[in-house]
Amino acid sequence: MPKRYELSDEHWGIVADLFATNQRTGRPRVDDRLMLNGVLWVLCSGAAWRDMPERFGPWSTVYQRFRDWRNQGTFGQMLKRLHVKLNAEGLIDLDTWCIDSTAVKATRASSGAGKKGAEEPADHALGRSRGGLTTKIHMVCDARGVPLHFTLSGGQASDISHAQPLLDGVYLPTKGGRPRKRCRKLLADKGYDSDALRRYCDRYHMQPVIPFRAMKRKPRPGLPRLLDRPKYKERNVIERLFGWLKEHRRLGTRYCKLAQSYSAMVTLACWRRCLRHYFSYKA
Repeated sequence: MPKRYELSDEHWGIVADLFATNQRTGRPRVDDRLMLNGVLWVLCSGAAWRDMPERFGPWSTVYQRFRDWRNQGTFGQMLKRLHVKLNAEGLIDLDTWCIDSTAVKATRASSGAGKKGAEEPADHALGRSRGGLTTKIHMVCDARGVPLHFTLSGGQASDISHAQPLLDGVYLPTKGGRPRKRCRKLLADKGYDSDALRRYCDRYHMQPVIPFRAMKRKPRPGLPRLLDRPKYKERNVIERLFGWLKEHRRLGTRYCKLAQSYSAMVTLACWRRCLRHYFSYKA
């Protein structure tokens, strides 16, 4: 019986080959499964790397392994593999997707040590908003709460400015055909009401289920602009997804200085979400 936050044999079997190494010389490599369990413990508990339980071995070894996997894109490969499995089983809704963002409070340790009042570098995905120093997670998921793609930005960034790059990043491989990159209906709140996004949806034959802002204006030509209110109520699935992801304490508050490290943690949490969805179906 695996301990809390640790992988079972079935969970490990899905990604074990991604960590396989052909080591012939040098010091024996510490077990990758144990190291991954240590990373998951930090992700879920939110504790500092130095506070890791002794059963995972030296904390510096686990942290170095996390950095290696982050730089090699291993966590992204893990998530992609589950996307393939979920799509093959018909567990990803290809008809309806939801898009939204959530702000995450950043600690002082995650910010730079530059001059007072100086702006953070753009690649740190940190910014000043009404909540102070924050990071935004821009996410697109399907109607079942499966995370499909995300991007990071500073907390002051508007949602609409990241909508099109976010949607362009979705990539779902299919059997014997082109990868799926679009849906039929896109659900979003008023923050995504813009002519540019609606034209984008028209171009790719997506129906935007997005309410208009309070301002009155003449609807642009294109697909029907009547709001499908029963369908719009399904948008709360992405709010529930954000709530579930933020239960991982390393996501609810940003401690990582580098956006690359924080993105790796978000990817690993999305992988756990897909893993849960996949095995709940198998059960």
